Amino acid sequence: MAAVAVMHHHPVKRNVRRPEFELMLSDLAAGLIDGVVAYDLDRLARQPRDLERLIELYEEPKRRLFATVTNDLNLGTADGRTMARVMVAFANKSSHDASRRIQRKHLELARLGKPSGGPAPYGWLKGGVKVDPEAAAHVREAQQQLLAGVRIGTIRTEWQKRGLGHPRAGTKRLAHHHLEHMLTNPRLCGYRTHRGELLLDDSNRPVIGEWETINTVEEWEAVCVVVAERKQKDPGRMLARKYLLSGIARCALCHTKIRGQANRLWKPGSKAAKFTYQCSVVNGGCGKVGRVGEPVDEFIISLVLAEQRERAAASTVAPAEQWPRAAELASVEADLAELTQAAKAQKITVSTLLLLLPDLERRRDELKLERGRFNKARQQAESLSADIGEDFHSLPIERQQALILHSLSAVLIHPAGKGRRKFDPSLIEPVWR
Repeated sequence: MAAVAVMHHHPVKRNVRRPEFELMLSDLAAGLIDGVVAYDLDRLARQPRDLERLIELYEEPKRRLFATVTNDLNLGTADGRTMARVMVAFANKSSHDASRRIQRKHLELARLGKPSGGPAPYGWLKGGVKVDPEAAAHVREAQQQLLAGVRIGTIRTEWQKRGLGHPRAGTKRLAHHHLEHMLTNPRLCGYRTHRGELLLDDSNRPVIGEWETINTVEEWEAVCVVVAERKQKDPGRMLARKYLLSGIARCALCHTKIRGQANRLWKPGSKAAKFTYQCSVVNGGCGKVGRVGEPVDEFIISLVLAEQRERAAASTVAPAEQWPRAAELASVEADLAELTQAAKAQKITVSTLLLLLPDLERRRDELKLERGRFNKARQQAESLSADIGEDFHSLPIERQQALILHSLSAVLIHPAGKGRRKFDPSLIEPVWR
């Protein structure tokens, strides 16, 4: 025996490449091995295309051996090859039948709101029913960061450093889209999905799963809206990842956006400026305004925090405002459910149903999007107000910028003249909202 190819960890299903099988074929074609011994033919090939590739080698003039433990089958003969094709065809059909049964079972479980097995998603304990308090707290914290303006990439970097977000052992790097799914999974608010889509019941309402939830529907919708809006290109919003006022500060002469620029001569311990805000000709500016960055940042931070603390002290705690169009959405959903039930009871024809559904579904989707934006705005305000009590400098740069933009629409930097001058706050003009 020249070699043993173990393939039990690679399924013999469609579109799955098996390295051991490919190596076996290449060795057989090159003459490094004289034949193949398999436990059973359907363990070797269950897809007709794989069998035909093997048969091509056995149809060559060179004599090759073939044997299985369970069947008296010889690919070296025409009868053996015909029998092999029949056996693989039946094995392939059996696989498809089993796949359909499994899919029907999963759909049945989904309609009942039951988990379909597998590893528990991050945020739940083994079994996927009980919430894992520690993991759920991390999910909610990350969602609050999203609402406060932090990028998913920043959260992902932090999670990787802390070893979070891995529901099972063996996973390595936390992918961006995996974290995005963890934070926007409909399961968080109890909604059941099937094949990545929200599952609706006979009344056209989301199926509720039989597990503990981490978010309310309003919280989940707000996070989903934030993620969806960030995916839309917004050329007017180019905020920095490094300097606080990049993209917020503007030249007072030409009103072009000013960005931070690192001072290449700066070294740790030196008295030189670490970075400057400079109106750049390259970016369409006049190039006549520049300022050392640190004092400008500290001045704006002190103004914004003072204004926000004053506003928080003067405001009274109001009850949670409700979305004003909730009754309209409920009415549309009731109309959809009534139409669906009427079609099932054969009170209206299917053609009539299909004629009426699109307008109602479009209204429902528009109202749900509006509700999500309403919840996003409310929760963003709550998240930003919570940041006022934290150490501003310990927050991620995106969160700091969100706090600045909550109070200011821009910061105008006026020219200070030539030569070295002491920082003059009167030349820094905040534009309040």
